[in-house]
Amino acid sequence: MGRIRYGARSIDELRNREVEATGVDTWATSLTAVYETDPDALAAVLPPPLVPSEEPLVRIAIATVDIGRGRPPFGAGTFAVEAVHEGLVGNYPLVMPMTTEQAVVGGRETFGEPKKLAEVSLVREGDHIHGSFARMGCTFLEIDGTIVGEADPVPDRRRTDFYFKFLPAPDGQGFDTDPRLVYCHRDEKTRTAQRVEGTITLRDSRFDPVADLPVRNVRWIEVAERSSRQTGEIRGTVPGDSIRPYVHQRYDDLSPVGTD
Repeated sequence: MGRIRYGARSIDELRNREVEATGVDTWATSLTAVYETDPDALAAVLPPPLVPSEEPLVRIAIATVDIGRGRPPFGAGTFAVEAVHEGLVGNYPLVMPMTTEQAVVGGRETFGEPKKLAEVSLVREGDHIHGSFARMGCTFLEIDGTIVGEADPVPDRRRTDFYFKFLPAPDGQGFDTDPRLVYCHRDEKTRTAQRVEGTITLRDSRFDPVADLPVRNVRWIEVAERSSRQTGEIRGTVPGDSIRPYVHQRYDDLSPVGTD
């Protein structure tokens, strides 16, 4: 009898490939935009203990990620709002579209990232660049622009995202245990960056309602080649009652007894 692949694996074979993948330099071409939105709308999407920062900013990133080893790039994205926890300014992602199941499962299980399978497109033709997110038959976000010149050099930097790691309880009441607040630190290097003049279009979607955070003013748009190393740390637990009203941010309601 050959090896039974569903059988137990040795200690040497038990590897967290998500942590391994995010712990090495992975290069991506990323179209990134930051815009000002309605401050009340931004505050409404933040679970405690996160609070709004001084400015109501939204950060969008649409990327193709080159993982090397002869494998094709995959699409990855982020739609996040700026937030503060204990004096640290970071971003709280509301949705992270990914084109592969591997990218979705690893990030959600390990870090608590709000990843979902989606179509992520980033196309450059000459100086024209266009990126988009689409799910459930709806293209709910687009960035369209023209590259107008080189951006100022970007120093190596650390960015932090805030996640809540949890699993719903089997009886449908709350969680298995209190959710954990996770800091996800990304140490970034940039080798090229260019300024983009363009527009951000948000379309209404039942499942990805980014349009509830309207574009008031575009701060900047850029396209860059960037690498990132990612590390996570648990900062503590959060009462389940604080997070439960926001669980719908993570999960689509597609059950037979759901609405519509």
